[in-house]
Amino acid sequence: MMQQDTTSPLAFLNSVHPYDSLPQDELARVATSFSARHFEAGQSIYEIGAPLPGIFLIIEGSVAILDGAGVQVSLLGPRNSFGERGLLRDGRAATAAQASEPCMVLELPAAEFHRLMTAFPAFERFFTRGRSADRRNADLATQTVAELMARNPIICAPEDSVQLAAAQMRDAHISSLGVVSGEDFVGIVTTRDLTNKVLAAGLPADTAIARVMTANPVSLPPSALGSDVLNLMLERSIGHLPVVENGRLVGMITQTDITRFQATSSAQMVRDVVRATTVAELAAVTARIPQLLVQLVGGNTAHQVTTRLITDIADTVTRRLLAMGEAEMGAAPVPYLWLACGSQGRQEQTGVSDQDNCLFIDDAATDADMTYFAALAKFVSDGLAACGYVYCPGDMMATNPMWCKRVSVWRRYFQKWIETPDPMAQMLSSVMFDLRPIGGAASLFTTLQAETLEQAADNTIFVAHMVAHSLTHSPPLGLLRGLATFRSGEHKNQIDLKHNGVVPVTELGRVYALVGQLTAANTRARLQGAEAAGVISTSGARDLLDAYDLIAQTRLDHQARLIKAGSKPDNFMAPSGLSDFERAHLRDAFVVVRSMQSAVGQSRGVRI
Repeated sequence: MMQQDTTSPLAFLNSVHPYDSLPQDELARVATSFSARHFEAGQSIYEIGAPLPGIFLIIEGSVAILDGAGVQVSLLGPRNSFGERGLLRDGRAATAAQASEPCMVLELPAAEFHRLMTAFPAFERFFTRGRSADRRNADLATQTVAELMARNPIICAPEDSVQLAAAQMRDAHISSLGVVSGEDFVGIVTTRDLTNKVLAAGLPADTAIARVMTANPVSLPPSALGSDVLNLMLERSIGHLPVVENGRLVGMITQTDITRFQATSSAQMVRDVVRATTVAELAAVTARIPQLLVQLVGGNTAHQVTTRLITDIADTVTRRLLAMGEAEMGAAPVPYLWLACGSQGRQEQTGVSDQDNCLFIDDAATDADMTYFAALAKFVSDGLAACGYVYCPGDMMATNPMWCKRVSVWRRYFQKWIETPDPMAQMLSSVMFDLRPIGGAASLFTTLQAETLEQAADNTIFVAHMVAHSLTHSPPLGLLRGLATFRSGEHKNQIDLKHNGVVPVTELGRVYALVGQLTAANTRARLQGAEAAGVISTSGARDLLDAYDLIAQTRLDHQARLIKAGSKPDNFMAPSGLSDFERAHLRDAFVVVRSMQSAVGQSRGVRI
């Protein structure tokens, strides 16, 4: 038997988020609503599908969360909650819970839990973070100054000469400097100051900055809004605005920053791509994609909207390159279709994207015609690489003769992969099920796609192989600490938000699309279509969508942080950089994904 815990519920709750966010009088009242329950090792707390009496909070010991096959998907320790997902859905347990050792938990009645969710926004946000929500598009007026400002501002000292300051601005291609004494922000000097106060007044080049700077200028904190910036610049007729926090200069906003922000929209970038006449001009547009990502993430744009807008730019660049290629080499001798697969095919591109593509060519093409299409493929692929879409490491590109074929050859490819689903066939068919037409004659693919889906769905052996392939990427769930990180190497103590985060859901979506013969390539559209077609239950679809939304959004948030810090975006994130709040919900999302993987494995592709 475990030793009786003597800690009062109130003291314990004061140390657990989100209960510590409640007003003290409310927390004292809520503490009396909890009841303590003891469980021995191996004892069931509740089973899948059972009505939930409330939400549970662990005081001592540990609790195993089990999927429908009885496989442990998470091991929770003190201060972890469980049961809330079922309460927020239909009041029934979505997973099973079992004491893995003698433990004591606090149980909050369902009615009280729902009352707190309604009455206290911070409490509600903790338990619903990551669930489908209405997110706003980016807008300059509602952006924070932290999202707009140029970080690591270039500075000078009050005693520096105006000549030195002018040289600094020239070399950095900027029009202002922050003036800092020690760590204290004391003023600002601009090229306009140098013109009006130094050159026009005939002051010598060794004049101290302190004589011509604007001392103690108006400034804003990082938490201010874009509307504050616009108002101040208009009211004061200024073009440079320091960003100051606790007396220290942390950034600078200029009219150029505002103009750049307003110009960095997906619509404007698409227009610029359409008007481009050279590959260099296209590359100049795609170079703005990282800033677009930061802007969209900062504006709380839903991940599926952000990735769709970024993919739209890639699609337009591809079509523009096709047009340029035809202008240079002449019109295509027979109809053809350029298709994208991978993240572009699914319309899920982020700040890290290589190119995955292929060419379907009309069967009337001669061998001489195929030489033309090989040259076109090279032109477009090289152009995409110049625009930042790196060559596919697996050579899944139209420049590979294997992926630049007549439609009849593609038909034989698909038939062979379905009839002989060996590991290589599984990999290739997985990629090909994400195909989406980009430019050319879409009719070359439409009929073949319908034929392939029907043949694949009717082949139970192929479906079983695809199900097995979908389970090769597992969420990073550890047994003790919630999230399993890499133990060594370049990404030690990090998790891979792509291969162990979004890819497991992408693979599940592909299986659902196969079973339901759904033509959508986008993962979210596949999950929604699978629910509508009865391939997956409503509750399963909603849970998986919520989990996917949180994981995908966390990935974009991580990439945006790297870009803002001046680094290249990647998919490797250290969980230690997240708050307890964020880690708890990310872990819950991974538990959902693992549970759905287990369900797919047990069902062999039938209704989940």
